[in-house]
Parts: sequence; C-alpha cells; structure tokens
Amino acid sequence: MKKFVMTFALVVAFVLSVQAAKPKYIFLFIGDGMGMGHVMAAENYNRMVKGSAEPILMMQFPVASQLWTYSANSPVTDSAAAGTALACGVKTKNYMLGVNPDTVAVNSVAHELKTKFGYGVGLVTSVAYDDATPAAHYAHRANRGMAEEINYDGARSNFDFIAGAGTKASEHGDVARGERIFEDWRANGWTVAKGIDALHAEKNPRRVLLMPAHPAGANEIGYTIDSLPGANSLADLTRECLDHLKRVSPSKFFMMVEGGNIDHAAHGNDGGTVVKEIINFQEALRIAYDFYRQHPKETLIVVTADHDTGGMTTGVKGGQLRPDLIDYQRMSKEKFSDLCAQEKHRDWNSMKQLISERLGLFGPIAVSELEEARLFDSYARLRANIGKGNATLYKEFNNFSEVVFDLLNHKTGYGFTTNSHTGNPVPVYAIGVGSERFSRLSNNIDIPAHFRALTGVK
Repeated sequence: MKKFVMTFALVVAFVLSVQAAKPKYIFLFIGDGMGMGHVMAAENYNRMVKGSAEPILMMQFPVASQLWTYSANSPVTDSAAAGTALACGVKTKNYMLGVNPDTVAVNSVAHELKTKFGYGVGLVTSVAYDDATPAAHYAHRANRGMAEEINYDGARSNFDFIAGAGTKASEHGDVARGERIFEDWRANGWTVAKGIDALHAEKNPRRVLLMPAHPAGANEIGYTIDSLPGANSLADLTRECLDHLKRVSPSKFFMMVEGGNIDHAAHGNDGGTVVKEIINFQEALRIAYDFYRQHPKETLIVVTADHDTGGMTTGVKGGQLRPDLIDYQRMSKEKFSDLCAQEKHRDWNSMKQLISERLGLFGPIAVSELEEARLFDSYARLRANIGKGNATLYKEFNNFSEVVFDLLNHKTGYGFTTNSHTGNPVPVYAIGVGSERFSRLSNNIDIPAHFRALTGVK
C-alpha cells in the first residue's frame, strides 16, 4: 500500500509539473535570413564598438541550438516554404504557403491556439504584412505571389493584430488595388490604421491591421541605417502589438515578430545594414524579454531564422575585421544605388565627396590608388550608361554601387557568398517555460511541434 501511495504521488507530481509547464505567453522571433555569420557580425559590433560586456540579448538566453532549413523540394529553401515549416510544422515546396506539397491546406500553431484555446494572436514584421513569413501563419496558397488571395485569407483569420509595411499588392505603385484589399479587411471587422498615431486615435479596436503612415515602400518599413524621418521601427510595432494583446487577450497569447529587413539587406550583400538591422531586431526582442521578466513562469521566447541569406562571413581574404567602420556608413546600399543614379552628373571629385559623407570611404576609411582606379572606372561606366547592374530578389543595383559596397564590405571585414539563400543551418535561442525542448540540433518543423506539445494542441 505504501509503495502504491508513493507511486501515485509521483504520478500526480509529474502531471502537475507538466500542467505547470504550459506557457500562457509565446513569442516567436524570426530573423529573416539571419544565419550564424550575421549574428556574429552583430555580436562583434556589440562587443568591439559598443563596448558591451554582455553579448547581444538573444545570445544570453540559456538555450542555444541550430535548425536545418531545407524545403520539400530543395536543400535551399525560400521564405514561403521555411515560413510554412516554422508556422505549421510541415515541409512544403518552395513558393508554397500554408499548404503541403500537394497544395492541401495545413493549419498554423497560431490558428490552432486561437480556435481551440482562445489565445490572442499577433503578427509583426518590418516588411510587407502579406509577405511569406507572416502570411504562412494565416494563408493557404499555392504561390506566395498571390497577394489578393493571401489578403483574403488574412482578413478572415480572426487574429487580433497584424503589423508591417504595406501590402505587396501595391509594390508596383498600384495604390487602388491596395485600397480595395484594405476595404475587404474592414468589411471583416478589422481596423486598418495607417500609422501609430492613427491607431491611437481609434477607440479600443478589436482587430488591427497596422501599417506606417508613410512607408518606405510596400516591401519594407525602412532600414535602421537610413534614419528615415517619421519611420516606425520594428520595436515600435512590437510594442503596439504587445499592448494590444495585453488588452484584448491578457490571459494568453501567441506573438510572432519578424526582422524581415535583415533578409533584404543580406540579399544586397550590405554588411553594415545587416548589422544595424540585427541590433534593431534585438531592441524588439527586449520588449518581449521585459515582459518575460514580469511573467517568468508563464512565458516562452524562441528566436530563430527561416534561412540564411547571403552566406555572410566575419573575416575576408586579405582584410581585417573592422566593425568600427560601420558607423561611418550612414546609408543603405539600396538608398546609395538610387542616389548614385540621380547624382551621376557629378564629376569624380564631387562623387568622392558624396561617398565620403555617406559611407566613409575617401574619408575615415582609406582608399588606395588601385582601389580608387577601380571605382573611377565603374563610375565612368555608370555615367555612360554602360554595363548591367545586379538584380537581387528585392532590388536592382547599378554596377557602381556594387563595386563601392564590395570595397566597403572588404574594409569592414564582411564577406558574402551569394545574393540569394543558402542551405546553411540557422541559430535557435530560447528562454522560459519549456525552453529546454529547443536545446538540440533539429529541423525547422520541430519548432511548432514543440509549441503544440507544450500547449496541448493536437
């Protein structure tokens, strides 16, 4: 009898411990395109330039591991397949969103937590709210480019808060198409707010679709390094989402935050902008971490990436790692490429002055005669409209900006292997209730599997 009582007590204790380990608040942070090289570039800047005695926040979390990212049809995934894996726990083909390889719809953990347990759900991104990573949580489409259909799904998702740049339906200047899409959201009970001030003017909105008042473009809210006047940061949007969820679903919620601009900068091989975007991503993460500190026994935070973009390295052949030189860069490669196209009437000395002011080259960053000759030749070709640029997923760069940033990356010590994605594994960091589940090398589909196990979703 005594043995039975002891066994029964142990079973009860185990059951109670499992019940206690169920997180009420789940944060999933996704650094789009953020491989380990990108993380180390940001950490080197944090330590060597900012003089921090502590690593960047995610690297302080007690759990650290890695994920494989391959898709159902390629060792190198795209964001749609990777987003579907992280949101739904299903491997699918590149470009497919919220469906399996046979285009059968699959549900995300966010959807299941909402419909089965009444969790609040919020999605935040620094790129288009209907781009692949956020849309994987609510859409079911055979191709990530189906903007109108993806928005149709989002408007009927019954989520609580979605924020990011404008709709991809407007990325080619089709404003009227975007407005028709927003009307459908409104018809389904959403408050469509253009800017945080506009959101605050609303009286207790139930469901919110938030975009910047003056977005940098349909694809992104603007890079941190460009310091755009009036631009919302990822941290701003994260704070608004968290405040909204605390109001409409204070007892439990799921929140996904994507640092999408990391990926955009990495596609362009813009090392300095990548670093500043990851630092910005950490500022958004700190908002969730401060919440965790108030609710440590009820909160889980997981940080990962959908894939590695660019194959970024810290250290290059024949160069030194100099993250301190990043602070002389005051403009993203995208903005610089546009500026050069506008200013190519300048003579070479005037262009050198512009480069010095915006990037530090020919000023604090020394340029050799041989390096200048290469830049001069490329600039002459730009002025004569000779030669092709380099088209990446999100931007076409003129050849002069390519040559300038190739030199700038070499001076700062950052290298890239591609303008696209790689098959490299990506990091995972976790803290809070159930975080020990994320401590092993795993597959991206394991992330939602762990969320399901911890919350009881079947």
